[in-house]
Amino acid sequence: MLPGQAAAAFKRRLRPVVLLAKASIMELTHQDERGDGKVDIQKITPRKISEAIAEQIKEQIVSGSLKPGDKLPSTKELSESYQVGRSTIREALSALKAMGLVESYQGEGSYVRSIESQDVDLPEFNSLLMSRDTVMELIEARQALEVSNAALAAEKRTEDDLRRFEAVLKRMEEHLGDEEEGERADIEFHLVLAQATHNSIMARMIDSISTQMQTAIRETRRLQMYANRTVSRQLLQEHQAVFEAIRRQDTAAAQDEMRRHLFHVEQVLIRYLKK
Repeated sequence: MLPGQAAAAFKRRLRPVVLLAKASIMELTHQDERGDGKVDIQKITPRKISEAIAEQIKEQIVSGSLKPGDKLPSTKELSESYQVGRSTIREALSALKAMGLVESYQGEGSYVRSIESQDVDLPEFNSLLMSRDTVMELIEARQALEVSNAALAAEKRTEDDLRRFEAVLKRMEEHLGDEEEGERADIEFHLVLAQATHNSIMARMIDSISTQMQTAIRETRRLQMYANRTVSRQLLQEHQAVFEAIRRQDTAAAQDEMRRHLFHVEQVLIRYLKK
């Protein structure tokens, strides 16, 4: 299918999401008619237009209307079809990339990825649409666990642990600007950290939130466009600082560096949620 035909076919599948988003795209959490002429209406949460667009495209991918390998219309075409600014479309595409539903290639556009149908309802596919409260709870959990892990790793790390950290950091540095490899190395660093505690309980606790944690790492990198070498290097330096404290067996410094890193993650996600 030619690009123009693909855009036209995609446009035919669009629903009036923008008008819906601007007028009433809200989630009514509860209504309870008590028989006394009054309705108990709880808090209504407004939804961003970019989230509605991401959800609509996601539904087309899940339903099979958009198939693996299909090329999405350009940012300009989507902007015109949805009648929104290009920045809104870029936010929606960032969400879809973080969900693992689409992948983008510089100069070529965005394509639908192949997904397993049984994985569609897993938390990571909806994580960018989760509430601010849920995001903050995840950040709090990471702060509680990973700051402690950094201290334990500094105290108990072995030479083998140090070699594993060094290998991950080397990969991270070698792939500055490579989004996919950068994400994988970032995630692996935090898993190596948990293992370096030599505490099976702490390792299992990290494993219990690993899906959400990995998604948060992917989202943070993509929302900040960590394919940019300058920003990628900042993230590398944060991980190197944690490692150096662990290597010196300086537990206080390891905790401080991890807190600093997670504070940066928190600020990125909060800025996104406020948009």
